[in-house]
Amino acid sequence: MGWHYAALEDRFARLGHLEGALAILHWDTAVCMPEAASAARGEQVATLKRLAHDLLTADETGELLAGAEAESDLDPWQRANLREAHRRFRRARALEPALVEALARATNACEMTWREARRRSDFAMLRPALEEVVRLVREAARMSGAALGLEPYDALLDEHQPELRDALVAPLLDRLAAELPSSLDAAIARNRPFRAPRGPFPIEAQKKLAERLMARLGFDFRAGRLDASTHPFCGGTPADIRITSRWREDDVGSALMAVLHETGHALYEAGLPRQWLGQPVGEARGIVVHESQSLLLEMQVCRSPAFLRFLAGELEAAFGPDPAWTAANLRALWHRVERGFIRVDADEVSYPLHVILRWRLEKALLAGELAVADLPGAWAEGMRALLGVTPPDDARGCLQDIHWPVGAFGYFPCYTLGALLAAQLARAARRELAGLDDEIARGDIARLLAWLRARVHARGSQPGFEELIEEATGGPLAAEPFLDHLRARYLERPGAA
Repeated sequence: MGWHYAALEDRFARLGHLEGALAILHWDTAVCMPEAASAARGEQVATLKRLAHDLLTADETGELLAGAEAESDLDPWQRANLREAHRRFRRARALEPALVEALARATNACEMTWREARRRSDFAMLRPALEEVVRLVREAARMSGAALGLEPYDALLDEHQPELRDALVAPLLDRLAAELPSSLDAAIARNRPFRAPRGPFPIEAQKKLAERLMARLGFDFRAGRLDASTHPFCGGTPADIRITSRWREDDVGSALMAVLHETGHALYEAGLPRQWLGQPVGEARGIVVHESQSLLLEMQVCRSPAFLRFLAGELEAAFGPDPAWTAANLRALWHRVERGFIRVDADEVSYPLHVILRWRLEKALLAGELAVADLPGAWAEGMRALLGVTPPDDARGCLQDIHWPVGAFGYFPCYTLGALLAAQLARAARRELAGLDDEIARGDIARLLAWLRARVHARGSQPGFEELIEEATGGPLAAEPFLDHLRARYLERPGAA
């Protein structure tokens, strides 16, 4: 390789170190930072983000990119790395450094305010900070879109999932919006009686069970850990993976399934191509693909009847005998479909409707068609239309998610597109791996994980988004495999899939 490309790799390695430090600071902020440290932390984060932005957007980076393009001895992975480096450079250069710094400060302050506003269920407390974040995100989307030749909302989608456009999102989500409300009615009618597990469930015992399951599924605790936070997430770096959950002594299922969901994210990070860590091509292929890995593990595997047969014994070992610990009862309990207020607690049938609401509202906010002050009312109206319920307060309404306070607009559609891809990948895996459900019933996903490693994880960002899906599943992203999965599990043969 020529010296331009070699110098470019070195520059992106240094950038990766800054971004890794920011990831650990984000984990610390969410998990254990003292409240009074938030202002200082905001300055630290803003400074590191500015340093990373300056390193990425420097004229020298552009010169190295141009020089590397002229070098003819790059292999396919190096060419893909150069492509992804170009993409990051163009996107970062679209924003003025002062705007990057202002966004970092505004979102840090808004997140801290959101935590208290959510606790108090007081949207008015959050409104001024959120208005500032929306203003800055709108400006950033306009700038990015102009530089990349994209509509502003497409520029935000592309930030989270390269190549994703609302022209792909809209027909998929509109298809779900047309079918799922009636499916929700039918699935609720098919709910079966269940026996509630007898609590309380000590948090330490829940955590030990979660860690045991994480290890069995392939999580390496030498390179990661499990902690508690207000909002479950998987963060850190591929070499230092941080998972968090939200624990409740009266409910073992919510935290456990959150951990299994985040473990799917973690396994993806751990499976990224090691020789390319710290380089753009070694990163995950976007948020839709990331969500497909967490939802495949949680929904397609760990909520399946096969895995619930295994999990029943694990729950009894952790918490003692209980008539609730049978596979049939767990299916009735964890395949239950309900109209609820909280997205993260929603079942598979209603969850996309929560996402569709947020997708519609965030587009309206960014287009200036919806004022931040009117968000609670618009939220309640959308919930009534899509889910048939009205949130009783702000905490169970528009204050429940961290995404908009931290500036993550264009992120929500990735959850449901990830569910579509998860169903599509699960269908392909079962087609190729005979006897897979028998292995899952023993708590063994080694073959499935190896299949995912080969088709998704180890490929990093070397293929494009649509190319990855086509090659892994044999077709483009579609709604039908997901809808077929819902029909089989909740409608045609309740609890059987």
